[in-house]
Amino acid sequence: MSLATMARIPSAIPLSAAPTTPVLVVDDVVQRYETREGPIVAVDHMSLDVRPGEFVSVIGPSGCGKSTLFNVIGGLIAPTEGQVRVVGERVSGPHPAIGMVFQEESAFPWRSVVDNVAFPLEIRGMPKAERLERARHFISLVGLDGFERRYPSELSGGMRQRVAIARTLAFEPKILLMDEPFAALDEQTRLLLGDKVIEIQQALQQTIVLITHNIAEAVQLSDRILVMTWRPGRTKRIIEIDLPRPRTSEIVGSEAFGRYVAEIWKDLREEASRGMTEADRAALARG
Repeated sequence: MSLATMARIPSAIPLSAAPTTPVLVVDDVVQRYETREGPIVAVDHMSLDVRPGEFVSVIGPSGCGKSTLFNVIGGLIAPTEGQVRVVGERVSGPHPAIGMVFQEESAFPWRSVVDNVAFPLEIRGMPKAERLERARHFISLVGLDGFERRYPSELSGGMRQRVAIARTLAFEPKILLMDEPFAALDEQTRLLLGDKVIEIQQALQQTIVLITHNIAEAVQLSDRILVMTWRPGRTKRIIEIDLPRPRTSEIVGSEAFGRYVAEIWKDLREEASRGMTEADRAALARG
């Protein structure tokens, strides 16, 4: 890899040296939808600051508005009220500083791994030799050396999601925004991919916001976890995860890890139970 190319790849910077000004600000966001039954508030006055190099997870019961919040932060939908800012700039649509990884598989089946990862650089107009060199760097970063010429149909689900992460990282977003990217995978694969995500995050000092319903995944990966209430989605509380870094899936067996999981499950159980009760009442009213 040329020195010029390497200079454009983010280097690891100690978190203690990172600036404290938030790179992402979710400021009093409300998202309201009009339906035949009347207005529904999916997200209700939510605020969140994320610092550079921080890993923040958002967790909540099904239907609480997590994916709506993901779409608002990513600029896919405009909030009814409030705003999202990235490095001080208001988000008014898809933003070049935000890279998004979705739950659904997004690799192009007709492109090889290296061509999938190089795709956003091709769209940007980067010369072929430079974009392929850069793509290979990020393929190596996600642990897919030797699979550059394979096609998505030849890969496992976890490998395809690593291709999606590499492709998103290739254009150096300030924020990596992920919506339950490992939801379709078995628990063992999720934990091992969590190790890989931690390695990537530490190597690049990448700011990451993860939307998830998996408590163990959130505790394994995060510096902070925002717990959402049942609809309308509000911030129930934000929990600091005081577990040592560098961190691996081995920590899952520790007593401290178990305490965090139990603490968050207590919050989620309250909200999920409330959601089930309200759903039952609505079904009775309709019937």
